[in-house]
Amino acid sequence: MKAAEIREKFLKFFESKGHTIVRSSSLVPSNDPTLLFTNSGMVQFKDVFLSTETRPYSRAVTSQPSLRAGGKHNDLENVGYTTRHHTFFEMLGNFSFGDYFKRDAIHYAWELLTRVYKLLPERLTVTVYYEDDEAYHIWSHEIGLPLDRIIRIGDNKGSRYASDNFWQMADTGPCGPCSEIFYDHGPQLYGGPPGSTDESGDRFIEIWNLVFTQFNRDVKGNLEPLIQQCVDTGMGLERLAAALQHVHSNYEIDLFQQLIAAAARATGISDLQHNSLKVIADHIRACSFMIVDGVVPGNDGRDYVLRRIVRRAIRHGYKLGCKRPFFYKLVEDLIHEMGNAYPELKTARRRITDVLHQEEERFSKTIEQGMLILEAMLSELEVRGVKIFDGELAFKLHDTYGFPLDLTADVCRERGINIDEVVFSESMKRQREKARTTSKFQVAQELDYRGVKTIFHGYDQHICNDASVVALYINDTVASLLQAGHKGIVVLDRTPFYAEAGGQVGDQGALINSTTRFTVSDTFTVRANVVGHQGILEKGELKVGDVISACIDVERRVRTTRNHSATHLMHKALREVLGLHVQQKGSLVSPEKTRFDFLHNKPLSDAEIHSIEVLVNAEVLANTPSIAQVMSFDNAVNLGATALFGEKYVDEVRVIDLGFSRELCGGTHVQRTGDIGLFKIVFEGSVAANIRRIEAITGDSAVHYVHSLEAILSGAARVLKVQPIELTPRVMQIWDQLRVLKKELVQIQLKLATSSRNELLSKTVDVSGVHVLAAEVESTNIKMLREIVDRLKDTLSHSVIVLATVSSGKISLIASVTTSVSKNIHASELVNFVARQVDGKGGGGAYIAQAGGTNMSKLPEALLSVKEWVQAQL
Repeated sequence: MKAAEIREKFLKFFESKGHTIVRSSSLVPSNDPTLLFTNSGMVQFKDVFLSTETRPYSRAVTSQPSLRAGGKHNDLENVGYTTRHHTFFEMLGNFSFGDYFKRDAIHYAWELLTRVYKLLPERLTVTVYYEDDEAYHIWSHEIGLPLDRIIRIGDNKGSRYASDNFWQMADTGPCGPCSEIFYDHGPQLYGGPPGSTDESGDRFIEIWNLVFTQFNRDVKGNLEPLIQQCVDTGMGLERLAAALQHVHSNYEIDLFQQLIAAAARATGISDLQHNSLKVIADHIRACSFMIVDGVVPGNDGRDYVLRRIVRRAIRHGYKLGCKRPFFYKLVEDLIHEMGNAYPELKTARRRITDVLHQEEERFSKTIEQGMLILEAMLSELEVRGVKIFDGELAFKLHDTYGFPLDLTADVCRERGINIDEVVFSESMKRQREKARTTSKFQVAQELDYRGVKTIFHGYDQHICNDASVVALYINDTVASLLQAGHKGIVVLDRTPFYAEAGGQVGDQGALINSTTRFTVSDTFTVRANVVGHQGILEKGELKVGDVISACIDVERRVRTTRNHSATHLMHKALREVLGLHVQQKGSLVSPEKTRFDFLHNKPLSDAEIHSIEVLVNAEVLANTPSIAQVMSFDNAVNLGATALFGEKYVDEVRVIDLGFSRELCGGTHVQRTGDIGLFKIVFEGSVAANIRRIEAITGDSAVHYVHSLEAILSGAARVLKVQPIELTPRVMQIWDQLRVLKKELVQIQLKLATSSRNELLSKTVDVSGVHVLAAEVESTNIKMLREIVDRLKDTLSHSVIVLATVSSGKISLIASVTTSVSKNIHASELVNFVARQVDGKGGGGAYIAQAGGTNMSKLPEALLSVKEWVQAQL
């Protein structure tokens, strides 16, 4: 049975059991910032398990692409060295959210494995948590599994519930026992059953984990039963396929065999058993799915994980003797194998191929030299009989040649040598500290530039007609020529383009001559006084030595300049209004707005915002000229200049006098304050403890904003038939009237509830001496339902009550049980019994509970079923 058929049978089986087939989620979790990647099927349902999100179904089944190659969950180092570890794998899972529990989960698993997939029952062994008698009983008495193949696993990690068979989402929160199913690959393989001393062998392989989430762990470690018991299972498709295809390694299944053959073809080798081919086959899956979900090779977080995996694959190709780009060629083979199940691979075919090809070309230029250094050092260590690789050299390979530590560790492990990771970590720490004091652009750190400095003409010019190209880069690598369609970085000997610094964004524009046009999308600092122009060559070609005209986008620059100058005035006004404790903690100056973060411990009042706007606009109206001077840092400070956050100052600094503001700044500014036009604050809020943020606009953007506000005010005034100046008192008057009407409405609803009590009482039936009432109340709300229930209980002292109401297409349910019958009937169980029939669910306590639903057509039948349900409980 092929992997694709196994996946399809799994989904269809659980669909036949009432499960909704849910589309797999992204590898980049949207609901869990603590995870680098989605590492299991339950991640997309985390909020459902926590009861902070509801879904229109209570049973779900998925085939979830998962990644364990970064952070806490990391199998990268094991790939290629074991039969069953992968960076990327598919997790087959079925889930119950307050629906079925242990019995059904175990029966479903057994039925699927033995009747649908037809695995031999005698090959299956299970584990249960040693205190979980219920699961043990189901396996032994209902499934009929021999007792010697049901293994109780105790607390083996130092404390109670710290067991491989007790699952928890975190230190606190939902948790519960689990039951794992193992497949016996046969006595010809080394290894013992789970719980034995040799359990890590390859004979008994876990294929499925059934997690029974039934408790909530508090901060003291106490376990309380959850209102909603859930099931969360996970079965590795690759491991299951190995069992069904009668092979002992995941890499021998059909899916991997095709990818391994493709890797052999791409690298030009014939030995299909080579471990490096397994690594490459695994990594093409991981990399492709990561790129589909928006990850690109980089130097931080998820981007760095992708870069590590790509470079590890390239190194294994190099090990096979392939020194040309090959990895990107496997994309088509992957799409052939998995494209039908995951059509997003087909859609992103070109992007995946291009990203991988670019990364291969980037790394191929350095891997050969890095490998020569690494091999030479390893040979020397072997001659000396030393088994420790120098951590400083490992860092140099990482820093200079882009060898991630785990790649170097891979090579060392093959030679029986360990890396001094302590020294490596110390070197990394020093490098990070140094990086913080230099360029903020990682890409700039990667550019190998040793040429002349760039002369900046942008303070007084918008164009340089005689700029010369002194360096070109493609993918951060030195190039001699850019051709049409190439993305790259251009360094000029002179430029009017401002490189991003001090919060001001870099300029955009174009580098042109009679045959060439390079569109600049961003400008940044490559080295001190060296400007990089990043963009794409739209036409012609560009080579080192060419003379071009460098032209900035003037309108964009003017807008940015207005906002930058306004930021200086606003900074000064903030200190005037709020106090000298105000310190800048970050800024962004763009053509659209200025964003300013500053130290302050409380929100700004409307009066304070108004005062700041008045001060800034007064400086604008004064229309004073801006004055820029270059002087020593000490002189600038003595003159009272304010240093801006994020700037690195040298001996000679530029001081900007602008109205009542004097600051150190290298950015571009208006010639006179009147050029700002109009200043308007549009946002004020908190971004961190004691850090506030203001966003403001200037010029025509501010004018358009004011016009929009006027239009809104005029429209509201017309609706209320008053002049705009009378709008506030009229709104307050209407608000007072609404409050009175709400109170009157509540009184009317209470009267209606009282008048309907007799009608509801007439629908009460006697069930074994208990008053049972299940009825629908005309459109009201859940609060009023509670009020009605309370009034009914004054009369029905020995009762079970279920009331429902329909409003805006949704059903609200409430169940109430008097103390006298609560020993037999639980309100939460009752309300969920009714809610499930109307496609809903809910929760509550023993005496009162509430729920929602959406299927109005089933409501009458659901209410009628209450009598029979109560009878069964009694």
